[in-house]
Amino acid sequence: MPGRMISVVGCHAEGEVGDVIVGGVLPPPGATMFEKRLAMERDHDHIRKLLIREPRGSIARHVNLVLPPTRSDCDAGVIIMEPTEYPPMSGSNTIATVTVLLETGMLPMSEPETVVRLDMPGGLVIARARCEGGKCVSVRFENVPAFAHQLDARLQVDGLGELTVDVAYGGMYYAIVDTEQLGLPVRPENARAFVDLADRIRIAAQAQLEIVHPDNPGIRDVTMVQFAEAYRGPDAPTPNTCVLACGRSDRSPTGTGTSARMAVLHARGQLAVGDRLVHGSIIGTEFRGRILRETTTESGHPAIVPEIEGRAWITGYHHYVLDGADPFPVGYAVPDTFGGTALEASS
Repeated sequence: MPGRMISVVGCHAEGEVGDVIVGGVLPPPGATMFEKRLAMERDHDHIRKLLIREPRGSIARHVNLVLPPTRSDCDAGVIIMEPTEYPPMSGSNTIATVTVLLETGMLPMSEPETVVRLDMPGGLVIARARCEGGKCVSVRFENVPAFAHQLDARLQVDGLGELTVDVAYGGMYYAIVDTEQLGLPVRPENARAFVDLADRIRIAAQAQLEIVHPDNPGIRDVTMVQFAEAYRGPDAPTPNTCVLACGRSDRSPTGTGTSARMAVLHARGQLAVGDRLVHGSIIGTEFRGRILRETTTESGHPAIVPEIEGRAWITGYHHYVLDGADPFPVGYAVPDTFGGTALEASS
């Protein structure tokens, strides 16, 4: 018999895989969800590697661990595990996790709307699911405060020379690149070029910019690069693609990336409270963003509270096992899919 079995519900949000662990993993220690995230990364990272690396997973996969909340005002806690990191927050993973929690009955579903309060490493996230006929039709969530960290930051990028980027936080730190600088529209045929450019831009940003969250020094550095076309107004989809450090474009429009983009547009006076951003992905799916209100971080940094809406679908129910004789107990990563720098980050 296998030495271990982990139960996972498969799910994707607007094309981005966000599977949910529902059994076989005990909660890590910690008084807060951020402390539990650190414990998971420090002491139990073999779980992430087992499920995301080959032969059980791939760089296209994220997994979300559902836990009892550490806050009394929340329904569930969530730790997000991605191919190279444990982000404090993720929009597509939030939408996928809420869909799984409700459609599997882990949390009770109410029609026409169910409110789910999530305890996440980045803070409280309030999700509202539109429900019909026992299905979660869509999820909109109030994200953690998002803010522009630095506008028009100049980077010296290998092979490109000087490049101007906006740095913003939407649950993760982004370097946002106007695609007009590159002459590359956001289309699937340009995905390989975006991945190559993102790796160089991310390395330059981490080396040349000091980025630390004003409230939590454990959240730092640009880990995502967003290639964004010009804002097209409140009703026209604005294409973007966000490249993960593992070396691929997010298939969804990226919830934290949409939040970061709205924070930059707000800082530039292009988006006001109540205004919308319809963000399109590289495969044509959409998230609908809206600025709910202005706020500040705990340390007083100006910020916005963004709302993101999208859809998710359950794709299957899986039981993953680990045989004691398996020569790859934490899977493996090969540079033909994990780029060189991403492979180092995931080891």
